[in-house]
Order: sequence, then structure tokens, then C-alpha cells
Amino acid sequence: MAVALALAVAADAAAADAAHGQELYESRCGGCHSLDANRVGPAHRGVYGRKAGSAPNFNYSPAVKNSNVVWGERTLDAWLTNPQALIPGQRMNFRVATAEDRADITAYLRQQSGK
Repeated sequence: MAVALALAVAADAAAADAAHGQELYESRCGGCHSLDANRVGPAHRGVYGRKAGSAPNFNYSPAVKNSNVVWGERTLDAWLTNPQALIPGQRMNFRVATAEDRADITAYLRQQSGK
């Protein structure tokens, strides 16, 4: 079962469109986030594979700081689906409705993290 899940996640990642993810990131996420600068939300370059709440010089909520989340395909999908469900007490109140858009944004963040 775990192997099947891993293969499904890998297939979704391969099918994702990082170029479309960049467009989505810039239009939906860019108001609060940047790749290289902390804004309302933390900088995202290098977020893929990083522990939640660990980007330097950002004032995270205690919930995010104390979580054990590491950002990857599944955790970013869960976060973008419903941040509060993944980390109760966090401060981001934005969701991405479609699985395809979440996968594309994740592909873009993965690409920008050199992964």
C-alpha cells in the first residue's frame, strides 16, 4: 500500500506543470509571499524539503514553529487544501481549491528549491 501511495504521489508530481505553478504563485500567493523576501508570509525559496517554521527572520505562529511538518508533495497539498486542518492555530487563511492547481504550485516551489 505504501509503495502504491508513493508511486501515485510521484506520478502526480511528474504530471504537474511548474510553469503554470509560477503563474498561480505570482497571482495567488504573491500578495503575501515572495521567493526571497519575508512579507506577510515567509519567503518560499528552499521551502520544499524544509521544516515548517524554520525560515530565518520570520515571526511564525507558535503552532507552525512547534509543528513537525516538513514541506513536500503531501504536506504542501494538505496545507494548500486546508492550512488549519494540517496545523491547527496557524495564521494563513488561504486555500487553493483544485488538486491540479495545488500540484502545479507545489511543482513550482519544488523547482525553486532545487529539488
